[in-house]
Amino acid sequence: MATDYDASRKTEDEQKEESLEARRLTSGEQDKTSGQVDVDETELAESYELPGADLSSETLSIEVTPEQADEFVCQSCFLVQHTSRRSAPGSMICNDCD
Repeated sequence: MATDYDASRKTEDEQKEESLEARRLTSGEQDKTSGQVDVDETELAESYELPGADLSSETLSIEVTPEQADEFVCQSCFLVQHTSRRSAPGSMICNDCD
């Protein structure tokens, strides 16, 4: 058996407790907390809102403004950029995508 010499050493009490726990689990006795963990995870998972959920009852509080005269939409990343971010004059590609 390999020995990890860098691992912290355990006291005799800790070793006895570990061996008692191992014997109890191998004897077929159930861990009393194992079922509780599963229940908590299930309750937690029910509170998640998955992508694609029905959001028809939600209202947005964001004002969307149309494209301004000094902006363009990059044809590579499709982000609205200021005209100073064009890779070349008249180009519809931003500096990041060039």
